[in-house]
Amino acid sequence: MSQPNILILMVDQLNGTLFPDGPAEWLHAPNLKKLAARSVRFENCYTASPLCAPGRASFMSGQLPSVTGVYDNAAEFPSDLPTYAHHLRRAGYQTCLSGKMHFVGPDQMHGFEERLTTDIYPADFGWTPDYRKPGERIDWWYHNMGSVTGAGIAETSNQMEYDDEVAFNATQKIYDLARGRDTRPWCLTVSFTHPHDPYVARRKYWDLYEDCEHLQPEVPAMVYEEHDAHSRRIFDANDWRNFEITDEDIRRSRRAYFANISYLDDKIGEILDTLERTRQEAIILFVSDHGDMLGERGLWFKMTFFEGSARVPMMLCAPGLEPRHEETPVSNIDVCPTLCELAGVSMEEVLPWTAGESLVSLAAGGERTSPVAMEYAAEASNAPLVSLRQGRYKYNRCALDPDQLFDLEDDPHELRNLAKEEAYAETLAMFSRMVADRWDLDRFDAEVRRSQARRWIVYEALRNGSYFPWDYQPLKVASERFMRNHMDLNVVEENQRFPRGE
Repeated sequence: MSQPNILILMVDQLNGTLFPDGPAEWLHAPNLKKLAARSVRFENCYTASPLCAPGRASFMSGQLPSVTGVYDNAAEFPSDLPTYAHHLRRAGYQTCLSGKMHFVGPDQMHGFEERLTTDIYPADFGWTPDYRKPGERIDWWYHNMGSVTGAGIAETSNQMEYDDEVAFNATQKIYDLARGRDTRPWCLTVSFTHPHDPYVARRKYWDLYEDCEHLQPEVPAMVYEEHDAHSRRIFDANDWRNFEITDEDIRRSRRAYFANISYLDDKIGEILDTLERTRQEAIILFVSDHGDMLGERGLWFKMTFFEGSARVPMMLCAPGLEPRHEETPVSNIDVCPTLCELAGVSMEEVLPWTAGESLVSLAAGGERTSPVAMEYAAEASNAPLVSLRQGRYKYNRCALDPDQLFDLEDDPHELRNLAKEEAYAETLAMFSRMVADRWDLDRFDAEVRRSQARRWIVYEALRNGSYFPWDYQPLKVASERFMRNHMDLNVVEENQRFPRGE
């Protein structure tokens, strides 16, 4: 295929350590395991930023938050920043989104020609943190530990209702694409909100993990004072003092999380089965926006560079790429240039300013030596944090905190900070220079503060008086669906059938 179809399957808050080489053996995920057997599996893939909107804007554009300006979950995604949807659409693709992408601002498309659902989260500036008020907890939208203490079983929830709709619309779109009324190649992005907390799952999936041996973290909770400075800020932001977390709460939360991976596996299986039954071929990419700490060391959700939060699964199935396991660190900001190369689409005009790198050569057995970069400048931070992963080491820097250096081969749980040890002074100095060459942290901090201050003014102004929401409103033109009197019934029945004549 000179211009191959592309199917992107995106999930939310899926911990990449559960995907050491595809799904862990003990996960009940037969469809993802089948996909893994056909794919290049990137064991050490990282988010650009461990939070939804920043991670997703970076995933789509190939740029870090310091470039996109999407620092947090209420920062506007600029309309003039090209995404993979823009690049592919410009080259002749149909581009369609079913599900979540957490776009903030009046542009709710960002290169997609069609959106099949609304988003699950608000599109305005209401979730803006405020560096002018360090330690302030904004109770009505900040995470709290109620997701943990309230974990359990439900047959429906806000998120289940959403993802059921996302999957249904995606399968209907695949049927529609098979009918061939539009001959352009297509790129369909299907983006779920699970297994993001709250940790609530349907009984059929919950029961799969009754005897699971992984319902307790490998690193038990630490007392508050033993944590690093940023982790303590996360605890405070999550209102930990007002909750008592029991071992049973932890078991139920992790069990529901694993159950929701199986729920997603069913949804993804439906989509892949529909693709196969309609005889369509496509490049398939599976990826998450960020991870979830799942109680490791007492931390939950994301917002940190520790592996559970920052590492994400990524699997790529494409013609010409032999299925294999790849350990080299990569990033989900590499998705945009990778898809463009696979589709034969040039990014030459913006490539000098693009942080992401195509993974096609690496996936085919080549080498990559450049470090993977991450940034975080949202709730639970009082100044930007940055990170580099290269080889066996991860280095974290924040102007407010002591440096962190971890050897992930010897210390996969990041319990020994080598930045304090004289034997690693040379390695620490090397990473410190790399950070200084890449980032001006004072300027980064000033830009975040400027953005936050402006957004607080705009949000409060727009909420005063008549309010016009930016949330995407899916348009269903009922008069153009099924059979209407401006149509020929014979033509409708013939065109809507797939395959015809069997």
